[in-house]
Amino acid sequence: MSTVLVTGASRGIGLALTTAYAERGDTVLACCRAPNDAAPLQALAARHPVTVLALRVDDAESVAALARQLASATLDILINNAGVSGGPLESQTATTMDFGAWAEAFAVNTMGPVRVMQALLPQLHRARSPKVVSITSQLGALSLDLTLAYGYSSTKAALNKFMRLAAADLKPQGIAVGLIHPGWVKTDMGGTGAEITPATSAAGIVNVVDELTLDTTGRFWKWNGEPHDW
Repeated sequence: MSTVLVTGASRGIGLALTTAYAERGDTVLACCRAPNDAAPLQALAARHPVTVLALRVDDAESVAALARQLASATLDILINNAGVSGGPLESQTATTMDFGAWAEAFAVNTMGPVRVMQALLPQLHRARSPKVVSITSQLGALSLDLTLAYGYSSTKAALNKFMRLAAADLKPQGIAVGLIHPGWVKTDMGGTGAEITPATSAAGIVNVVDELTLDTTGRFWKWNGEPHDW
């Protein structure tokens, strides 16, 4: 069994991923901004091997505190899932931008995963086959020109590029890196009209992560295992 750390674990895809890993017997370190307010996550932790930890991925001291708390841990899988939308769609267009919300989205969606990964490299190096996976979006693919969510899309494009480059540098260290589009999911961000449930998305993501190796590091997949264009 593996030890898996999931960011943004209190709801949506993050909660579904935590549930999927916990129910198959893995140890899950479930990170969220406000553990005391995460009732579903706390209920899951009461039944399964889940440890709920406080983390703000956009706060350097919060990430450093997590790394200190896990100083002696071994981490098999890091899943960077925490994310924000960048604000209403009408405030992130070609002609109108909420720059504050855009900066926050970059801090959470792009720099957050990098900050967490770098802080937890010692824990990852202790594992036999460590993996770093970032939940991204097809909106970050340069091959797909959907003219919406300009701010959010740009944060995911930047994340994709960074992790693709990081995969090359981390491969000699034995760390595999992957990017996964989770699908259009029925979450607070995806809306009720989305195509799949968080549980369906999470089940697919878990399968993709299981198949990630050093031979496939640096690739971009859809939640169902299909390759995604860059």
